[in-house]
Amino acid sequence: MKNLAITKDIQSGLTPSSVLNDLLEGNQRFINNQTESTDNSALVQQTITGQFPKAVVLSCIDSRVPVETVLDQAIGDIFVARVAGNFENVDILGSLEYSCKVAGSKLVLVLGHESCGAVKAACDGVELGNITALLDNILPAVRKSANEIDGEANSSNKEFVARTVENNVKLTIDRIREKSPILKEMEDSGDIQIVGGVYSLHSGKVEMI
Repeated sequence: MKNLAITKDIQSGLTPSSVLNDLLEGNQRFINNQTESTDNSALVQQTITGQFPKAVVLSCIDSRVPVETVLDQAIGDIFVARVAGNFENVDILGSLEYSCKVAGSKLVLVLGHESCGAVKAACDGVELGNITALLDNILPAVRKSANEIDGEANSSNKEFVARTVENNVKLTIDRIREKSPILKEMEDSGDIQIVGGVYSLHSGKVEMI
């Protein structure tokens, strides 16, 4: 049973690679329907005065991808930043920097997912209120995929959508490194890793890319 929250000492002893392995092992437990039982009351009490999460996940808002659930993580284990299309902006970058530089997290995981509605909307050039500006962040991935995938460059082309989901994760990681000298320096020094994955709605599996 998960009943002990991560402490500063435990967090300090973790490495980026060990944290990634831990998250992927948690995902495998989720796939196998063997998630750990959790004493939430104990974890709530232990984390009142502080938190020392091992990772921060930048994910989409999609209700089918509850991050802590699909990675089998509990209270105090991970930070989660969510925005439709799992891209970075100033606020997200600040959140990632806080997670790693201030709070000590060892890993940044950018997590896209299969059949992402925001990616499909960007592929189709949807314009609607504030959604228009949001989708602008995904258009670089759309344009990249249009040069890589044959067929129609819209959401009717499943291969095009899947490639755009992957490209959006990859380009987001590139921009995180470009726009955040703090995170770039931490990664270069081995304090953190910045990695990407795509969650399958069909299998529940996170595939690293």
